[in-house]
Amino acid sequence: MMIEKYKSEHLYEWMVEIRRKLHRHPELAFEEIETAKVLMEQLTKLGISYDYAGPGHAVIGKLFSKSAVAPVVALRADMDALPGTENTHLPFASCMQGRMHACGHDAHMTMVLGAAALLKTSPPPCHVLFVFQPAEEKGGGARVVLESGALQSVSAIFGGHVTHHYRVGEIMVADGVITAQSDRFKIHIKGKGGHGARPHEATDAIVITGLLITALQTLVSREINPVYPAVVTIGTVHAGSAPNVIAEEAILEGSIRSTLPEVRDHIHTGLRRMAKAIGELHNAKIDIDITQGYPPVVNTTRESQIAHRAAEKVVGRTRLMTLDHPSMGSEDFSYYLQKIPGCYVRFGARRHEHEYIPLHSPEFDLNEEVLKVGAAFFDEVIRETAQDYLS
Repeated sequence: MMIEKYKSEHLYEWMVEIRRKLHRHPELAFEEIETAKVLMEQLTKLGISYDYAGPGHAVIGKLFSKSAVAPVVALRADMDALPGTENTHLPFASCMQGRMHACGHDAHMTMVLGAAALLKTSPPPCHVLFVFQPAEEKGGGARVVLESGALQSVSAIFGGHVTHHYRVGEIMVADGVITAQSDRFKIHIKGKGGHGARPHEATDAIVITGLLITALQTLVSREINPVYPAVVTIGTVHAGSAPNVIAEEAILEGSIRSTLPEVRDHIHTGLRRMAKAIGELHNAKIDIDITQGYPPVVNTTRESQIAHRAAEKVVGRTRLMTLDHPSMGSEDFSYYLQKIPGCYVRFGARRHEHEYIPLHSPEFDLNEEVLKVGAAFFDEVIRETAQDYLS
């Protein structure tokens, strides 16, 4: 494996130190102030200039080629953490109450810094932007970066995510749809309150809620072709005030995940249809508000092929993983891919052979060997892109 050439213990120790420092001080979306300081400090040490417009914005490192007409290629990492209490008992666990790096963003930042170190030492024949963006978990920080105009000259962009689905040393690369479209919805049921002993005088919002929840579960299981992945989840239900009071109102909140526009449209239409029908059936008023989430991540073919070649050089053909089906998770890297060709990959990060801990779990951690793999991949994908675009 070509990864061997990247096994500089000095580089690895440096990456581990940075990753643990970031892990210990997680910051939430659009609040990544100290995180940005750490990144700018390390870029300065590497001799790489950067732009930073302040809190809520990206830190963008710049490595320039000698050729003004060379292509510009971007590497992206996300800076923000999650709300929650870490439960890993690691010596470098979060010291920030109610915040934790349980999605691997600390590793993503370190990988891109590692690639920056490698590329600075042996510059490629292209310009490189190292994009450390805010607010992936909440708020769509990618849109902030795009709206700033900082990526207007970028020809291709690459990103990645750690996962326990694969072992360390494995990289998943695929063309096409990688993650789902996410949407959220809120349903407000308005009935008529009354005494628990006199139900004939009321319109019970809780009874209507139960019927609606059951009906919505048939949207995917009975109306969507099973070969097209989709999910409808009711995440919260709030209703009622006392055991002997018939609830006048109920509020349900949930999420929708889909991978095809027509499936998404069908679910939205079906949700409204069922709510209207059940409201009329029980003489209740039901309002629905659907909020659009992140669009699906759709890798472009040419850049997926470039990423495939880079990954093969780094980990070897036998450790290249394929995608059996799109993830039903979501990612704001999708906004970049709506404007710029690119590819989003996954890095195996399991700590132990048979361990699986999901992302966002308070117990999530990773095998730090993945830092080498990520830095090596990002370094190689820049060189492959330059060679492909300049040939």
